[in-house]
Amino acid sequence: MAPVAMRLAAQSLSDAQPVPFWLEDPGKPGALPALTGTETCDLLVVGGGYSGLWTALLAKERDPARDVVLIEGREVGWAASGRNGGFCAASLTHGFGNGLARWPGELPKLEELGERNLDGIEEAVARYGLDCDFERTGEIDVATEPYQVDELHEVYEEIERLGLADGIELLDRDAVRAEVDSPTFLGGLWDRRGVAMLNPAKLAWGLKRACLDLGVRIFENTPGLELVQAGTGMGVRTPYGRIVARRVALGTNVFPSLVKRVRAYTVPVYDYALMTEPLSPEQLASVGWKNRQGLGDSANQFHYFRITADHRILWGGYDAIYPFGGKVSAEMDHRPETYLKLAEHFFRCFPQLEGLRFSHAWGGAIDTCSRFSAFFGTAYQGKVAYAAGFTGLGVGATRFGGDVMLDLLAGERTERTELEMVRRKPLPFPPEPIAWAGIGITKWAMAKADENGGRRNLWLKAMDRVGLGFDS
Repeated sequence: MAPVAMRLAAQSLSDAQPVPFWLEDPGKPGALPALTGTETCDLLVVGGGYSGLWTALLAKERDPARDVVLIEGREVGWAASGRNGGFCAASLTHGFGNGLARWPGELPKLEELGERNLDGIEEAVARYGLDCDFERTGEIDVATEPYQVDELHEVYEEIERLGLADGIELLDRDAVRAEVDSPTFLGGLWDRRGVAMLNPAKLAWGLKRACLDLGVRIFENTPGLELVQAGTGMGVRTPYGRIVARRVALGTNVFPSLVKRVRAYTVPVYDYALMTEPLSPEQLASVGWKNRQGLGDSANQFHYFRITADHRILWGGYDAIYPFGGKVSAEMDHRPETYLKLAEHFFRCFPQLEGLRFSHAWGGAIDTCSRFSAFFGTAYQGKVAYAAGFTGLGVGATRFGGDVMLDLLAGERTERTELEMVRRKPLPFPPEPIAWAGIGITKWAMAKADENGGRRNLWLKAMDRVGLGFDS
């Protein structure tokens, strides 16, 4: 980073508050009481992020008489569900390319199910009055290097070949800059309907209210400590009590699963984001962005960015930090060196916004798995179901995961449970220190590929062949 660029980037961060922008909201609901004593229920949902909230809501929609309890270790939406970028994607496979590489025969069905899932989210927003700034504006994958333009053309040709190009538009340099103006943009692929933008914390809080209105009993500041069999059901111990349930759905994602054998399939990745102050009308005009799409660049170390309801720009991604040992720690939630790097990249993308300042800077852990998209399973003779590994794509895909868990707990064969994606698991990550070394080499190789026209070296090619990867 040049000294002048570094100085300007540092100045832009001088007033940034080290808290997630979305969670610093006066409308944040108060915490509900913790569970004390012993409770019984038909379905216990562990985790108060999107995964648990959608599962509880869908369970009551399927059977209003079902007694559903949800427990959350802190407060609903406090973790990844409340501090993410607010990209709610139809894709269940972490993008078209990853889906094509892993499930080519199923991809049309997965795309259809993903679109129906996003439609279901949009319908729930309307039905329950979820005040979360939901805008189905789509997303543009932008090319910032010439080889990425070629890659976007190849992806579009594959999409056309499979008959999935409805609503997908290939943009040349002038067309993409007419949407959002950056001198770094060389082309784009606009999925007009497959992504919605929203306020992530407000979605979580809205789902909490909708669950309560349907009769879900929610206990906050109530972590699940231990899962054991209890007669014909399952028991979960909490700090001040115990819950006995006929069935249990685990939506704990990045946090250690109560089914210990599942833990090797995920690792935590720390992702970081900045939020600007609101843009003036003149600044907004200099960027364009009238159609309010989400954007992401096409590098391995990618940025994601979007505009908010009050005309701020969220700018995140690039660094994906894996802590040795895979431990989730609050100490990792802030990383000034990453904030500085992100700020410098922001002004390289939008030089016309020089002088704009960042109001918030934050980070946090998400769960990733070696295939970059969710996996599913059951334990204890089908009495416990889990979904994990959403790899940064959980805003939309967790609703699908909730449906899968409920299908599995009911013992039903559905179009979801018949999917190879649902029936098979990713490769687990190796133990330490092999995981640390392997992830480090992979990150180095991905950075080198970005520097060398996208060319993947022997290490990345080997990882591709065995289906292992690392992403955020």
